Amino acid sequence: MSPRNPNLESTVYLGDDGWWHGRVTMGVLDDGSPDRRHRMARTEPAVRRKVRELEKLRDKGRAPVAGRKPTVEQWMTTYLTNIASLKLKPRSLDDYWSKTRNDIVPGVGRHRIDKLAPEHLEKMYRAMLDAGHAPSHIVKVHRILSRALKIAHRRRMIGENVATLVDPPSIDETETNPFTIEEAKAFLRAAAKRPTFMRWVIGVGQGFRPGETLGFRWPYVDLDNGLFHPKWQLQRLTWRHGCQDAHACGERLHRFEPCPPDCTRHENYKRGCPKPCPPDCVKHASTCPERKGGGLVFTRPKTKKSTSPVPIAPPFIPYLRAHKKEQDALKEAAGDTWQEYNLVFCRPDGSPIDPHDDWEEFKELLEEAGITDRRLYDGSRHTTGTILNELKVDMPTIMEILRHTQISQTRRYVKGRSHLSQDAMRRMGDTFMPAPEPAPEPPTETRTETRDRRAARAQRRRRVR
Repeated sequence: MSPRNPNLESTVYLGDDGWWHGRVTMGVLDDGSPDRRHRMARTEPAVRRKVRELEKLRDKGRAPVAGRKPTVEQWMTTYLTNIASLKLKPRSLDDYWSKTRNDIVPGVGRHRIDKLAPEHLEKMYRAMLDAGHAPSHIVKVHRILSRALKIAHRRRMIGENVATLVDPPSIDETETNPFTIEEAKAFLRAAAKRPTFMRWVIGVGQGFRPGETLGFRWPYVDLDNGLFHPKWQLQRLTWRHGCQDAHACGERLHRFEPCPPDCTRHENYKRGCPKPCPPDCVKHASTCPERKGGGLVFTRPKTKKSTSPVPIAPPFIPYLRAHKKEQDALKEAAGDTWQEYNLVFCRPDGSPIDPHDDWEEFKELLEEAGITDRRLYDGSRHTTGTILNELKVDMPTIMEILRHTQISQTRRYVKGRSHLSQDAMRRMGDTFMPAPEPAPEPPTETRTETRDRRAARAQRRRRVR
């Protein structure tokens, strides 16, 4: 009888090195040769347990593909370059790259994806919290890494997505702080002194996103029918190197030592001195002679719903027509120096307004109007939703104006007001508990007796007799 084992039967034996070895036949490789996997342990029961686990994955069709698995850094580069770039919007892809370079790679980048453990992620999140990162930032990092590992699991590169075994830090939903009607009017009075007045009227009164407002172009504004068509938005994207050696390209800009405490080079930086470069820094792409994919660009909105037309408030239309005439006069005066982008809101030479400059102007207007500091979204999109709600507009209509895909998202943009709550509870109380009748007025004293009193005393005397 042949000593050969049947097909697909595993082999377990004690090696000359004192270790127990297991060989499992998984199938065939791409070149047609047998796919034999190796497991080893100090004891026979331990190696047989590993062999059985591998056999179960093989029988269920979930066995990882053969070959050495990439590290987390290598897989994230592959995922962002070849997979995520086909689906994500440019701004989202920039955010994925940023969090990968700054958080994921320094934290767990050297681990092989098949050796990554939940403890590695938990340690990284703990270190990020200790470094001062907000829980919401860590949750975004967790989602990016989880999505990349999910794709690796689908392709049978790993047996399990370990990110699903880890709970990221809990986050509290950001408390919105929209303008009241009085604050919105004060803000617009301050903006009326500037040439960008209509940009802030549209931002506060129509509820567009900042990028959509800055990206409006006249061909997509129908003043005759009173409709905005938000087909594009203006965004600033991060430059990417187009050269072969990104580290050598930015050599003259690398800084590996932290700035001294009395640094004057970055004294005007609002966020303080920049951090030192890592040893293998590949940043500084903005100075690359072959840079690509960055700067101010027009991109499509994130969802199809975001491109739905929005009615223009009728009182705004005459002001927009006047704004168009003023812009035509500037264009004629500028002559050849005018940069034609057909933008509704632009610089004096026709070029786009940088989103950062727009944000700074918003902060200046808050100070001029005497309004407490708040986010740009609070002073525009959240303000529109909240004031529409105060004007008794129903929630589905607000959802259409803000172009949300789910009404639950719209509810997060609408903040309740205390005076509306008080009025609502007053009406609720009047429904169930009518107001008490007023107390009778106390009798007033008079020195002159009336006829009714004399008659009443006479009647009482007769009763006594």
